[in-house]
Formats: sequence, C-alpha cells, structure tokens
Amino acid sequence: MKIKICSISVFALLLLILTFNNQNIMAQEKITQNAGRTQLGEFAPKFAEINDDVLFGDIWNRSGLCPRDRSIITVATLIGKGIVDSSLIHHLQFAKKNGVSRKEISEMLTHIAFYAGWPNAWEAFRLAKEVWTEDEQADGGKAAFQREMIFPIGEPNTAYAKYFVGNSYLARISEGEIPFSNVTFEPRCRNNWHIHRATKGGGQMLVCVAGKGWYQEWGKPARQLLPGDVVNIPANVKHWHGAASDSWFAHLAFEIPGENASNEWLEAVGEEDYNSLGK
Repeated sequence: MKIKICSISVFALLLLILTFNNQNIMAQEKITQNAGRTQLGEFAPKFAEINDDVLFGDIWNRSGLCPRDRSIITVATLIGKGIVDSSLIHHLQFAKKNGVSRKEISEMLTHIAFYAGWPNAWEAFRLAKEVWTEDEQADGGKAAFQREMIFPIGEPNTAYAKYFVGNSYLARISEGEIPFSNVTFEPRCRNNWHIHRATKGGGQMLVCVAGKGWYQEWGKPARQLLPGDVVNIPANVKHWHGAASDSWFAHLAFEIPGENASNEWLEAVGEEDYNSLGK
C-alpha cells in the first residue's frame, strides 16, 4: 500500500517540531541542589554554598547548553578522570532524569572506553546498568519510550478508551491554526476501524515519531510504520492504526479542516487479523 505525502510541507512540519522542542527547553524546570548544605553545611559552609548556588544553581541552568548535554559532558569527564564512585552514580541518575536513554548511555560508555580506559568503562557500565534498569521493568518500557522522542506521551486516553484495544495516551500539542496531538500506543494497542467523515476536505495526517506500528485501509494490506513515515488519510476512508505487537508506537495526528467533519467509530480489529500481521 502506498503511503501518501500530505500537502503540508515538510519544512512547515519541521518548524512546528522545532518550535515545540524549543518551548520544551525554555520551559525546563530550574535545576536546584542542596546536597552541599545537607552534607557539608556546618563543616564547610562556603564550599556548600558554591556547590549548591554556583555550580548547580548557576552553571547547570545557563542557556548555552541544555541539561541533557551538560549531563553527557559531566559523565564523560568523571569517567575520564577515573571517578567511578557515588558521584558518578548521582550524575548517571541525573543524566537519566535529563533524558539520556539506556541506548544512548550504552553507546556513550562504549565510545568513552577507548579514551578513558577499559577498567573505568567496565565500572561505569556496572553502575549505569543498575540506574537504567530501575524503571525499565516497572512500567513496561513506558519511561524508556518517552526518552526516544521529544513529544510527551501525555495522559491515559480515557475519553476514547472504548474505541481502543489496549492502553493509549494522548498529549495535545497545538490548538492553533493546525491542531494536532501526539498519540502513543503501548505494544499491541490499536484503535478500532473508523472513518473521518466530511462533505468537503477533512481527513487526517499521521506523522510517525517513535517506535513501530501499523496502518491499514479497508480492503488493503496493512503497512508497517516507522519513525519519519507520513500517512495522508482521505476523508470517508475506513481505516485503523496502532502499535506493533513488540513495540510501543507514537504518531502525531493532524486534523485536516473540512466541512461537516465528524468521526465514525466502528468495530474493533480482530485478534486473528491483528496477529496475522506479525511483529
């Protein structure tokens, strides 16, 4: 099945994505630290002040680099100096909080090993494995998937839950001239067959941003979707979309303006039909 490119230009879409990403960076929560005062406040008050107010209060909050980049630099520097103790654990945890994924930290440490020494890398890997394993098992991979994309997963999609098999999440990204949302599906989750009705114009555009999923129009074979794929869904065409059986999946859903537009929700995609698609 052919995937159609929507009339909205790729350039315009990139501007939307970059604008949202910049807004996210600008809205970054201010980093604060009180470890200095907690541990050394009475013994070395000036050092505690410099640690909490200058290093973390000022340097970590400067606009020249985002917290994620500062975490990457700090982790690399500590390992390069052979510091693989509790301070590295703290900064590995901080790096995860600032958006460094499990895949990224593994690639970082592999690269660093050739410059900082094999024993340092081995110890750093041991610590990183503990830090990044903490939440991978507890939430079915949701936190790890969030770190794969700049758009938020959002809240459980309870308003439309009856039209989905499995759990989905919805994050409204824009209410402006081109309204769109980020829709996230857990593995095996998919929406029911449905139709975007309109007497003129209308329809929907999907831009895949993370994971692996499926899209199918009635009477046509299903098409696997990967990040970067774009699907233009004409009005009045019966279809469904959702995640692959072994992967989380997320796409941006753009509402195409039309006359007398409405959604018609239909039957669920059967288990046998879905299972026949493979992974």
